[in-house]
Amino acid sequence: MLRQLSISNYALIDSAELVLKEGFTAITGETGAGKSIMLGALSLILGQRSDTSAIRDKTQKCVVEAHFYLNGYHLEQMFEEADVDYDVETVIRREILPSGKSRAFINDTPVTLPFLKDLSQKLIDIHSQHQNLLLGDGLFQLNVVDIVANNKDILQEYQQKYQVLRELERDREEIMQLNNQQKADRDYWDFQFNQLQSAELQAGEQELVEQEAEQLSHVEEIKLALANAGVLLNEHEFPLVDGLHQVVNEIKKISNFLSGGEELLSRLESVYIELKDIADEVSVKASELEFDPVRLQRLQDRLNLIYELQQKHQKDSIGELLELKDDLESKLFSLDSFDEKLRKLDETIAKEKKIVGNMASQLSQSRKEVFDKIERTITNQLHELGMPHARFSVEHELLKEFTRSGADEIRFLFSANKSGVLADIPKVASGGELSRLMLCIKTLLSSAKGLPTIIFDEIDTGVSGEIADKMGRIMQQMGNSIQVISITHLPQIAGKGQHHFKVFKSEESDRTVSHIRLLSNEERIREIAGMLSGAKLSDAAIHNAKDLLKN
Repeated sequence: MLRQLSISNYALIDSAELVLKEGFTAITGETGAGKSIMLGALSLILGQRSDTSAIRDKTQKCVVEAHFYLNGYHLEQMFEEADVDYDVETVIRREILPSGKSRAFINDTPVTLPFLKDLSQKLIDIHSQHQNLLLGDGLFQLNVVDIVANNKDILQEYQQKYQVLRELERDREEIMQLNNQQKADRDYWDFQFNQLQSAELQAGEQELVEQEAEQLSHVEEIKLALANAGVLLNEHEFPLVDGLHQVVNEIKKISNFLSGGEELLSRLESVYIELKDIADEVSVKASELEFDPVRLQRLQDRLNLIYELQQKHQKDSIGELLELKDDLESKLFSLDSFDEKLRKLDETIAKEKKIVGNMASQLSQSRKEVFDKIERTITNQLHELGMPHARFSVEHELLKEFTRSGADEIRFLFSANKSGVLADIPKVASGGELSRLMLCIKTLLSSAKGLPTIIFDEIDTGVSGEIADKMGRIMQQMGNSIQVISITHLPQIAGKGQHHFKVFKSEESDRTVSHIRLLSNEERIREIAGMLSGAKLSDAAIHNAKDLLKN
């Protein structure tokens, strides 16, 4: 439950503190006094986005702090998973800095807004007037049924399985689209692959072919050069090989007594051997090398094919062309094996769909089991709230397709009149009837959820007199099991509160300031009397106020 709320430097509030207790608490005040400001500050504690326009003094930070008593609500694991210290007396603080930056703390540990929101949903339910519009929303209605049926765990498990199924179905759609697109490209891929396959390209081939073609293109020049070299080495008037051989013989004569002679001889002999070997190789090459126009043409044709393929596919080497061929082969294989992959995927989808279907059936059955309880509880409360002929019904229809919420479509139907036809709530309910319907639903939800605190923000809109009195009694009864706080403009409801706060404003130093304080018994009488008769308190209003409080 909410034990204390402190607000500083927020909107019209300089500083305010509410010490709250168990049971039913009423909050009243004139229009514009700042009741909605208090809820705005509390919404920061519940993880709503901050706004620097709410800071009263732009040079100071705004701080909102709430103290909660958490005993018995089994939130220890949630705190542990978020690495936040758990305390039965937990303090949540939200700060808005003048720069616009916002910070949130739980027991002085910084936390994220998503965690703050998750936690706050387990602590407080705030009903504001616009929530009455949710009565016509299918998801809200389905959520009501699930809360009453205590379907949280099975719904969470269903949604996990449903997500798996949806991802598999999306995968199937994607591979079907890809396959259809690839089928359109198949003939082109086939042509490209067959062209590369028939080329029988070999890694490193291009360099060898280019080298041989270059040699054959210059064969006459090469033969002439080799012939000249051969003459100089062996057939010239003074052959180099023979001349060097003579030099070796001359040095050999003196190598024994010439300083360094043996080393010099060894070097000359090595040069002679190398030169003789070169002369032999030149002779062999000269004899082997012949102009072969057929071979040259074949090499040039091969190079032309390689160059053409490289230009066509915008590749720089045979290696890249071979990679392209492998990629095309992989795509063609994927197309050929598509039917088998699709069959296996369909089997998996069918298996998951069966699981999802079974869980959806469990959800449907669980929901159906509480329809009668919801209809009976809300109808009986509507009768108590001055609508003796009101009828409330839950209409159910099974959907043909699974949704994230299951396979059920829920509609709340309502009729306020004895002869009226049951219809969707927004079509037939007046403002006051909407308020009473929402109070009945919130009463039902608060008992099913086990929430520590529920806050009603003028849920009594459109009602008065005896109906307001009965609405107050319902809130009073709710206060026996949970903490109920009602911001109200009706004396009949305010009079039912065990505790009563008043919000008011004053003019201080040319500025308006909102205040809130707990009223004493005497102050409550005057406040409620004022709500009955206006600014001028009459004896009758005082008497009526005492009766309201007494009752």
